[in-house]
Amino acid sequence: MDFTAELKRHVARVEQGLDRYLPRADTRPARLHTAMRYSLEAGGKRLRPVLTLAAAELFGVTDDSALPAAVAIECIHTYSLIHDDLPCMDNDDLRRGRPTAHKQFDEATALLAGDALLTHAFVILGEHYAGQLAASLVRELADAAGSRRLIGGQMEDLLAEKKSDATPAELEFIHLNKTAAMIEASLVLGGLVAGASDDQIATLRRAGRHLGLAFQIIDDILDATADTATLGKTAGKDAKADKTTFVKLHGLEKSRNLAAMHTASALQELKNIGKNCEFLLQLGENMVARSR
Repeated sequence: MDFTAELKRHVARVEQGLDRYLPRADTRPARLHTAMRYSLEAGGKRLRPVLTLAAAELFGVTDDSALPAAVAIECIHTYSLIHDDLPCMDNDDLRRGRPTAHKQFDEATALLAGDALLTHAFVILGEHYAGQLAASLVRELADAAGSRRLIGGQMEDLLAEKKSDATPAELEFIHLNKTAAMIEASLVLGGLVAGASDDQIATLRRAGRHLGLAFQIIDDILDATADTATLGKTAGKDAKADKTTFVKLHGLEKSRNLAAMHTASALQELKNIGKNCEFLLQLGENMVARSR
């Protein structure tokens, strides 16, 4: 298998899906839909929707059945980035190598664009799936993005800023929810569309949890070691905000070891599914080796 070619194939499908399932930029109000597309079309790794497509393919889905679910999860991810960058949150000027939404447009437009992407994700699921599958997909994505997971993790992350006595357990709670929940859901959505068994879904969930933690640890390491041009977003902002990160609590060497440990656990879970998961295995390995 040519991993690079497979990754490009999946990413190209995601890009086509984003264009297909999002309102046109000139849809009224044009400023709002232009801002939605500006943030979605800024590029990025497309990791989450690729995981959804790859998980579905594990169980034999080779058509576009999982594509709406993949686009929905990228809508949620992009909305969360727009809101993270707002002045009331991280107050960042750069995302994916270009001005953040509130810098390109204005704060109110960015806020509404994020809100619109959040709700549109569920429009996509409702329009393209039916019955029990639709209910399962909506429940999975809503839970991953809700107050107990993604948003709750973000709230705990804000509360942990400048906290001198934060514990490893608190840090893990933040990132199991702020980051890992959506990576976990990405794999689970693909499995649900493909009709995976309950045991297989549970295995995908565990793999996603470990992958998400590994991804976040590497993100913390890169924020402390890489430069802004390489990252495509402002480097060093975690230390500037005195955020509770893996690097702050554990140091660089132990953080790298933890990332390797969680990656190994994720890869083992994927192998346990007993199907040809070579692409997903290489994707997991690349998540740890990435430089941005």
